Amino acid sequence: MSGEQQGGIGGFPFHYLAVDGPIGVGKTTLVDMLVRRFEGVKVLEDAGNPFLGDFYSDQPGAAFQTELYFLLSRYKQQQEVVQQELFRRLVVSDYTFQKNRVFAYLTLSDDELMLFDKLYQLLEPQVPKPDLVLYLVADVDTCMERIRKRSRDVESEISPDYLAELIDAYNHYYHYYTRSPLLAVDTRDLNFPERPEDFDELVHRLSRPVKGTEYYVARGGK
Repeated sequence: MSGEQQGGIGGFPFHYLAVDGPIGVGKTTLVDMLVRRFEGVKVLEDAGNPFLGDFYSDQPGAAFQTELYFLLSRYKQQQEVVQQELFRRLVVSDYTFQKNRVFAYLTLSDDELMLFDKLYQLLEPQVPKPDLVLYLVADVDTCMERIRKRSRDVESEISPDYLAELIDAYNHYYHYYTRSPLLAVDTRDLNFPERPEDFDELVHRLSRPVKGTEYYVARGGK
């Protein structure tokens, strides 16, 4: 899909945008706003993972079940992304397929990771590459506050320590990311739903191509 990047859709120089970042950073909110603005197609990961509650409450074996479920669910969705291109609409996803590896390396034992990686290596080459990844960044306190505000039962067991590990894992992974252009967005002082100017400013930045890895910090403050 990235081969058709030139020209783009809706004033964007791309067709397929993936938004990623740690739990609570605001991925789905931003995806929803982009899809509404540009009448695009959204791809949201399956929040109904039946093993997620057991994972957050640290039940034995739940991490492996959780990661396998997400891996296969995301793979199926990404195959559908390929078909969306036929409609010539902007496609926006609230995850990258590679996030499977970020979580797996953080949560699985060595034996589980070996099995997981074998399956991942079979599936990953068949997944479409985004024209741009928006990597949303925030600190632990900001993410925890956003998690509290949205009050999802399944996330009530998330601890600050786990979130800190996850943020470190994301930062490490995306520091070396080269699969597609990447725009890292500092969201700590941004409020897309309540301050339309924050969203408009980011959209304006997205109207210009991103080369390699670039960083976005909003001009305004709190």
